[in-house]
Amino acid sequence: MDIQILGSVSVRYGNRQHVVVSKRLTAILALLALDPGRTVPADQLEDELWAGRTLANARNALQAGVGRLRKYLESITGQRGDELIRTVGGGYQLVVPATLVDAHRFREQARSGAALVASDPALAAVVLDEALSLWRGPALQDAHDGLRVRIAAADLEERRITAYEDLTTARLAVDPQRISLPELRATAAEHPERERLSELLMLALYHAGRQAEALEVFHRARRRLAEEMGLEPGRALHRAYQAILRQDALLGEPRQVLAHR
Repeated sequence: MDIQILGSVSVRYGNRQHVVVSKRLTAILALLALDPGRTVPADQLEDELWAGRTLANARNALQAGVGRLRKYLESITGQRGDELIRTVGGGYQLVVPATLVDAHRFREQARSGAALVASDPALAAVVLDEALSLWRGPALQDAHDGLRVRIAAADLEERRITAYEDLTTARLAVDPQRISLPELRATAAEHPERERLSELLMLALYHAGRQAEALEVFHRARRRLAEEMGLEPGRALHRAYQAILRQDALLGEPRQVLAHR
């Protein structure tokens, strides 16, 4: 069994993928899968499912939802539902190894890849590419709109962007031509607050033989920071700008762009 939360919440068993059709069951499964093996108190689950609403029988409704989720998982896996989701004290626990949840595999691979970027960028690129391939869309896409789900989704998205930055850094060191400039440009535009993305876009453009465009990325970032926050770009962005201006040998040789006749 593979529980997938990096996208719509689903359960993969064998070659079949099963989407949880009930939004309430999706939210319960997502909350338990965020930390398998840990007991999630019933009152936290209730707050997530019915925050801001008065529900006289919230505990009974939660118990009924967990019961339905147990039957659903049992119908997919053939394992007893009360062994997959245990009642522990005043809460519930998903009893599966963390490796069976895609978000946990992603985190581990992202950490491993990041640690390899400086020492073995080629291997780092392989590990980080595999980690990012686990994503099928926005994390916890259909898992309700409770506070804990929103926080978890934001944290996972932050980790996804960081892993993408690490992957791009590794590819710059190994084979800059493998970097998709449209994808990198779109990601930097989507996250203008992340100077590292602007820096990586500058370096990738420089390696593609597009020095003027690389410098313009810096100027745009500088204008935005000044207008919106009254700040100057950080040291890393300034260093990249100066290195590109003087065509620093440490950057490597930019690709030659042939003029059109």
